[in-house]
Amino acid sequence: MNINQLALTIVRIAAAGNMIIHGIVRLSLGTVSNFDGWLTSLGFPPFTAWGITIFEILGGLALIWGKKWVPALCIIFSIQLIMGIVLIHFSEGWFVVGAGRNGMEYNVLLIICFASTAVANWKK
Repeated sequence: MNINQLALTIVRIAAAGNMIIHGIVRLSLGTVSNFDGWLTSLGFPPFTAWGITIFEILGGLALIWGKKWVPALCIIFSIQLIMGIVLIHFSEGWFVVGAGRNGMEYNVLLIICFASTAVANWKK
């Protein structure tokens, strides 16, 4: 593995790890049902939050494994993060903390990580 491959592997694992932690925390705090109720109130089908949570964990683990479906997983995670921006973070502004609260900067950074990972693993 050369240094560029190592760098991209670190980005892939870090981004996937963040998504896994997000899902695990939602499960451990017992907030999946609340999240699901909110999504349902917006018109999403019931159990959407459960699907998201399970995907964050299993999709993140598959992305860490990194053998198959890496670009597809990155695209799905990016879509999820874009939806988070649209539904929550955009109206809060850019900053997550400091000059603002609950903004979209974290999502944008993860989207860039997933885009870089997808491009680096795209079959030619």
